[in-house]
Amino acid sequence: PLDKEEETAAANCTQPFLTESLSISDLECSLCIRMFFEPVTTPCGHTFCKECLERCLDHRPNCPLCKQSLREYLKAGRYSPTVLLQDIMLATFPTQLAERRELHRAEMAELSNLTKNTPIFVCTMAFPGIRCPLHVFEPRYRLMIRRCQESGTRRFGMCIYENGKSFADYGCMLEIRQVGLLSDGRSLVDTIGRQRFRVLSRGHKDGYHTADIKYLEDKKVSGEELQELQCLHESTYRLAQRFCEHGDLTSRHILMQHGPLPEKEEDIQASADGPKWCWWLISILPLDPSYQLNLLSCTSLRARLSQLQHILTALLQQPP
Repeated sequence: PLDKEEETAAANCTQPFLTESLSISDLECSLCIRMFFEPVTTPCGHTFCKECLERCLDHRPNCPLCKQSLREYLKAGRYSPTVLLQDIMLATFPTQLAERRELHRAEMAELSNLTKNTPIFVCTMAFPGIRCPLHVFEPRYRLMIRRCQESGTRRFGMCIYENGKSFADYGCMLEIRQVGLLSDGRSLVDTIGRQRFRVLSRGHKDGYHTADIKYLEDKKVSGEELQELQCLHESTYRLAQRFCEHGDLTSRHILMQHGPLPEKEEDIQASADGPKWCWWLISILPLDPSYQLNLLSCTSLRARLSQLQHILTALLQQPP
């Protein structure tokens, strides 16, 4: 076996030979026509950038070149880098490889901005502090979820569809907690609601919706107004407890699915979105999505509690 010095000498002799016999075009991905970035090789022997291959497999579980089935490869969910090819690129075209890495880093930085071109999933109502499990199967959303993970933000916006628009003017950021990959590339994504936002402008990126957004905050009150708000909060929470203890079949089923009514917070203005129990209640009450959206967009805790008090009183007066 060669010692370290002999290995270095051998590598130095090989490098000029490689540089003369290879051109950049020999190290290009056939899908993006750019220098390979994180190259992976399929069982059928074809090499692509990891991201390019993943995007192809979002649509069909076949090799983009020879069309051989890659179902088992997709099922394994592991893409091992083609180390030899990475070493060759580093030895022959280090400057170009560094540029390619920088380009990827810039793309990731752009995806990390959570107020500009924020990815938007158009599907269901989501609320601050409340779980929102998702079944992701559309290729555009598979790509979106993967990018949210790779960029490190693990966040995207959730909005409902609204007539006359691609999606509603208000939504809630979701944070990915866990992704369970299925063997055919679909995934079960466990998310939780974070901040509410207002849509400033709409856009698109690679098939999915994006938006420039502004986060919402409840208006803070003090003095006598705060005392009145705390009284309203207390009385509405008591109504919520009565509703949950109502004991009919519907509410028992709701509690099994969503868990118990969250505890009352000490400081009702601590969060920009107000007490979590309000959102839990809004998510389980039999409300029309347009009405839920109205409550989501409201930045007055007093107004939100008054609406909940009105709804709960009406529901509690109904015969079982």
